[in-house]
Amino acid sequence: MRASAVRRDSLPQRIFDAIGDYATHTPARFAILVFAGLIALFTLLFSLPIATASGESAPFVDALFTAVSVICVTGLSTVDMATFWSPFGHVLTFIGVEIGGIGVLTLASILGLVISRRLGLRQKLLAAGDANPLRIRRGPIAEGQAVRLGETGSLLLTVAVSVLVIEGITAVLLFPRILIQTGDLWSAAWESVYYSAMAFTNTGFVPTTEGLDPYASDPWFLIVMMLAVGFGAIGFPVIYVLRRNVRHPSRWSLHVKITLITFGLLFVGGALAYFILEFDNPATMAGMDGGQRVLQSAFISSMARSGGFATLDMGELDGSSLLVTDMLMFIGGGSASTAGGIKVTTLAILFLAAFAEARGNNDMEAYGRRIPGDVLRLAVSVVLWGATTVAAATIGILLITDDAPLDFVLFDVISAFATCGLSTGFTLQAGDGSQYILAATMFLGRVGTVTLAAALAASTRRQLFRRAEERPIVG
Repeated sequence: MRASAVRRDSLPQRIFDAIGDYATHTPARFAILVFAGLIALFTLLFSLPIATASGESAPFVDALFTAVSVICVTGLSTVDMATFWSPFGHVLTFIGVEIGGIGVLTLASILGLVISRRLGLRQKLLAAGDANPLRIRRGPIAEGQAVRLGETGSLLLTVAVSVLVIEGITAVLLFPRILIQTGDLWSAAWESVYYSAMAFTNTGFVPTTEGLDPYASDPWFLIVMMLAVGFGAIGFPVIYVLRRNVRHPSRWSLHVKITLITFGLLFVGGALAYFILEFDNPATMAGMDGGQRVLQSAFISSMARSGGFATLDMGELDGSSLLVTDMLMFIGGGSASTAGGIKVTTLAILFLAAFAEARGNNDMEAYGRRIPGDVLRLAVSVVLWGATTVAAATIGILLITDDAPLDFVLFDVISAFATCGLSTGFTLQAGDGSQYILAATMFLGRVGTVTLAAALAASTRRQLFRRAEERPIVG
């Protein structure tokens, strides 16, 4: 009797240990399974009659697409999010974007830290793999990382605190302006909290049918939103380092310096491009004064990186502006952030490699540090797989859609891959087949090409020989 009790008690522990061992040995595959499981769960919840305002079950394609968009913190939708879903559906959306924005493995590690008040090696490895793709593959890993394994606990604490503090401050700053607009205390409180979560997680859903229209020219509202989106997009490792050494730039890691410099250049360059390209566009900025042109240009540049909010109709942008937006969305935000895209550090690594080649240097160097070759190989893989995903999704949609313009389809596909959420209106009007393709693109974009590549590889393969060298012609 006692032996059987021991066996019954030990079975859950054995299951827990087996899951933990699988997660530790193959974190990439585990992350994909968890993301897929969450999407399946939220699809089921969004399909419930209680989740819709009409009290009827949502069509499967709408429930699935919304679940993917929520968990992948994208912001694209096939329905009017403000009117289609009930209060229960809005709560599901709010919870889902918080889970997706923080990261599944990071959130699990934070909960383990809160419950047990300690962080074991297994939890450290899971969280480290979620924060840094270079740690995902099995095998020996060099410890010259942006955040070392021993600092994982402090990083997790930074994630939890930054989410609460930044979203809280954003909600407080937005509340008076929204209260003036709505005149209702509870509505203003809910909308301010909702907007703060959607901004920091870089999702872009809006709680009302008019969206940002009442605040489209309000500097206070738009600047607060840009700051919240920016903090979410620079990445938790950057916030962690800035929190500890904000007054000592010399102590910043190479990752932080590269991220901040590239992030700033893209923001300024994007704003300048929109200011010039949309200056005479009667559908966007032609009738605005200089101050509003600067504000709107900065806002679009910030949101195109992954924020997903829009004060202008994306479908009315000039073709050249659409192309600029495509590029900004594809690049995205910082690594280990709530933003999507190939990440700004990936772009910086490619440029550093080009500069090194132009100067005839064998090594990539920046700020007195040498960047190893495996980082470049990973950056090239991310860009190639990202471009392949976008191209395949675009071609697939064009094959099943007759009258959709290429620039609109490409725009929404890149927005889906980069989990941005900006749309020309194509997603809402697309057929079921196109919406399924966009949902798959969102999943691939959020899970990440690095994670998928690592999931398909059992481990790092050691080759005990080197083949004869031969150089193909390049360029």
